Amino acid sequence: METEPQKHSLTDKCKLKNSWIKQGLAEFLGTFMLILFGCGSLAQSILSRGVSGNVLTASIGFSFGLTIAVYATIGVSGAHLNPAISLSMCVLGRLQWLKLPVYCVAQFIGAFVGSAAVFGLYYDAFMAFDGGNLAITGQNATAQIFSSYPAPHLSFANGFADQIIGAAALLFSILAILDSKNDGVPKGLEPVVIGLIIMVIGFSMSFNCGGPVNPARDFGPRLFTAMAGWGFGVFRAGDGWWWVPVIAPMIGGVIGTLVYVLIIELHHNEAVPKERSCTSEQQMEAKAKYEMISVQCNK
Repeated sequence: METEPQKHSLTDKCKLKNSWIKQGLAEFLGTFMLILFGCGSLAQSILSRGVSGNVLTASIGFSFGLTIAVYATIGVSGAHLNPAISLSMCVLGRLQWLKLPVYCVAQFIGAFVGSAAVFGLYYDAFMAFDGGNLAITGQNATAQIFSSYPAPHLSFANGFADQIIGAAALLFSILAILDSKNDGVPKGLEPVVIGLIIMVIGFSMSFNCGGPVNPARDFGPRLFTAMAGWGFGVFRAGDGWWWVPVIAPMIGGVIGTLVYVLIIELHHNEAVPKERSCTSEQQMEAKAKYEMISVQCNK
């Protein structure tokens, strides 16, 4: 008896086979969502002159925007959404070095397109604000909605150190909460805690330059503003500040990663207390959670 040929659903036909494309698209979309919610929160605050938002709402917007983006993409790409994280995962051997450019380019493009979405969403408000003058500096500046600019007191050396420390703290904290040998975050809540890490960094390390700690989040939107009407003065502002939040977080992320691995991860007590012993299935689940940030990246 002949069997009917298997029918493929439309969703099956839409599935991408190439892991590089799947992961790149996930990183693009996740970074897009981060910018949409994060820069959108800043736009609402600045364009309303503080009436419909403030520093707190902007910090919450970035934090929970990241949480949503991580939930959406972690199963496909590991939800890096930050070149500093992708580089650190390469250093740890959890992401192929050949995939690093794919991840970084996808993140930069996602941030660029996310900025375009925010600008389109608030286009009329931008045009009404200060008569449509798209200023980079001054009392009515709006460029800081999209990218970081140094405070008047900040030197290059201090700013570079600021971004190194911020990115190092970010990677150290992420590795700590995903380490299966620590007291674990309840399963499924890891993205929420990662969002809270971003909030803490914003509350404690944003006075100098806004605390971007993410090269894609800063450079992609900056390039968009240069092309959307603010002009290429966005790259000259702050005596050419733009490269600091691109280079320093990459260095800081690797430093934070190495500090955690060399001082904490390698020195866990190998003996598992009796009351915390677990089955082999639970051990496998814990190991998967520890590697969740890049579990899909080595396919």
